Amino acid sequence: MSTIVITGANRGIGLALAEKYQQQGDHVIAVCRQGADTLDALGVQVEQGIDITDSASLTELQQRMSGQAIDVLINNAGILRSTTLDNIEDELERYRAQFEVNSLGPLRVTQALSSQLRQGAKVIIVTSRMGSIADNTSGGAYGYRMSKSAVNSAGVSLAHALKPHGIAVALLHPGYVRTDMTGQNGYVDSDEAAQGLMSRIAALSMDTTGSFWHANGETLPW
Repeated sequence: MSTIVITGANRGIGLALAEKYQQQGDHVIAVCRQGADTLDALGVQVEQGIDITDSASLTELQQRMSGQAIDVLINNAGILRSTTLDNIEDELERYRAQFEVNSLGPLRVTQALSSQLRQGAKVIIVTSRMGSIADNTSGGAYGYRMSKSAVNSAGVSLAHALKPHGIAVALLHPGYVRTDMTGQNGYVDSDEAAQGLMSRIAALSMDTTGSFWHANGETLPW
């Protein structure tokens, strides 16, 4: 049995991951700002009231989880806010919020829980192909794209930093998923996305640390 920590686990992909890992017999620690009946019904360990953009909240998470060794840390929490080129000054807080959650959040969570990562553990950042510069063929979504490009860069640096400890890192795009964040638009549902992510996590090794993958197994360009 492995211990799996998932941020943003109260809905969408995070909830689907929590359910699937729990069903295969793993110990799931579901981290979220607000709980949900659907999450409570899974019977997993729920750590709610945690804001990944707040230092005191992350210290509290570290204290709550003291003594629990982690096999897989999935940085799943993320936000999407509409941003345009025409209204940058009016939308600066939307830009900043996406950097705080999408870019800095995974680094801060990983740092807070780093002492609890087992030798051979895996750190996952759920990112987006919208952070790919080479794959940007339509433009727009400035704040979201920039925040995901930033976390992709951070993830590669993290892979180098954790490699001496035998900890592998992956940057994973779940696909265009029908969730509240996408307004229920998309090509796949949360269950299918979660299954794909789990397959990529299982396949992750020190030989592939720092890679950027689609949940379907496709290697994505930076």
